[in-house]
Amino acid sequence: MDNNFDDIDSQEEPKSKTQLKAEMNELQKMGEKLVQLSQGELNKLSLDEELRIAIDLAQRINNTKEGKRRQLQFIGKLMRTRDVEELRISIAKLEARHHAANSKFHALEQWRDKLLSIGDTAINDLMEEHPHLDRQKLRTLVRLAKKQQEQNKPPKSARELFQYLKAELPTED
Repeated sequence: MDNNFDDIDSQEEPKSKTQLKAEMNELQKMGEKLVQLSQGELNKLSLDEELRIAIDLAQRINNTKEGKRRQLQFIGKLMRTRDVEELRISIAKLEARHHAANSKFHALEQWRDKLLSIGDTAINDLMEEHPHLDRQKLRTLVRLAKKQQEQNKPPKSARELFQYLKAELPTED
């Protein structure tokens, strides 16, 4: 009689009800993230037709909370039968890109606000970091933006300053 206990260890234990429920909730949350993506972002993902139709339908449901909840549950159910690792990685990459874009946007806003509040000293600091910028254009935009702010006019020059910084400052990709 051969007692081989190695076979027992190599078999996976069945998942507990709590583990299964946590996995289902994770898939449903991933489905919610998919529903929040734009059509262009969804087109970049490798989604099968059934899942894509379910996501499109969930995006169109907006007047009933219960209907959307049920559709999200259905998307989670569909995802249980699919290999979602590639999808998980793609969503993480999209979120990282969004985060990087938001970080750059906030950095540009901070530079614009610093330029408007401090003036020439901030322009000199910015020129030290980015010598390719046009100092005269920066000074003109800052002066006009301050003037518009004092006169309670729309911040046209402040927007132009932001757009100039956005176009000229390198991205940290």
